Amino acid sequence: MMPRYDFETVDVFTDQRFGGNPLAVFSDASGMDSATMQALAAELNLSETAFVLPPSDPANDARVRIFNRSAEMPFAGHPSIGTACVLARRRDYRGASLKLELTAGLVEAALQRSATGRVTGARIAAPQPLTTAAILEPAAIAACLGLPTKSVLGDPHPPTEISVGMNFVAAAVTPDGIAQAVPDIARFRETRAQMAGSGDRLSLLIYARNADQIHARMFAPLAGTYEDPATGSANAALAAFLVSIDGVEEARFTSRQGAEMGRPSVLHLTARQTSAGIVATVAGNCIPMFSGCWDDHTAG
Repeated sequence: MMPRYDFETVDVFTDQRFGGNPLAVFSDASGMDSATMQALAAELNLSETAFVLPPSDPANDARVRIFNRSAEMPFAGHPSIGTACVLARRRDYRGASLKLELTAGLVEAALQRSATGRVTGARIAAPQPLTTAAILEPAAIAACLGLPTKSVLGDPHPPTEISVGMNFVAAAVTPDGIAQAVPDIARFRETRAQMAGSGDRLSLLIYARNADQIHARMFAPLAGTYEDPATGSANAALAAFLVSIDGVEEARFTSRQGAEMGRPSVLHLTARQTSAGIVATVAGNCIPMFSGCWDDHTAG
């Protein structure tokens, strides 16, 4: 008998259907190999697809593998939140949080509920404290996005590679730069070739900040994501980075992303100093969309 795998799609970082960032979740991918997971993620053609497996440690609730269109990812925000919501609903889970094993580390998802107890979203803590790596020239970032160099700011920081489990280059830009950015894939390739490290992924988060309000866009065309509607891992890293720049103990931010794509998204961020470094959380709503199944004819 051929295996059948159920999946659901949800919209994450929104409380309205057809907003936020779509995600597909295979709620029990036991027996599925890595090549099939990658092929399904490419076929579904979403920013990411999540595959749920039994946890390595029975104290946790699930192991989750996350794939974008072309590669596996060690951590991503909207798949972590979306998967937690799907599992809580499917399992009729009444607890306060779920512990998810990701490649980058353990992620705890604190569930958010309506007055009637319905799961409406989640808050996750990024699996790693803030790290920073490469510093890039504003001119290189501007070229990647078809912007004049003056649109990419060197203050309060130059374009910097940051991570709380997944690497992104964060660049502060002018409000006009946010609106006018259009990725140039050839320039992305040139810039990535000049960076240290392995792989060909260059994910670029640009943002304009007004106090605790952030307007962000994220481009990763080399990974198949021309633009992402909502990027939890990038915004969480940005919140931690801003706390380090501001020199404060902790801060909260609201980030808006995806409006330029017609998929408005809202991400609620916190970051704080700890003995282990600067840690961050990201929270948002999650709306159920579709459900279906896939029959693995090759295994029948």
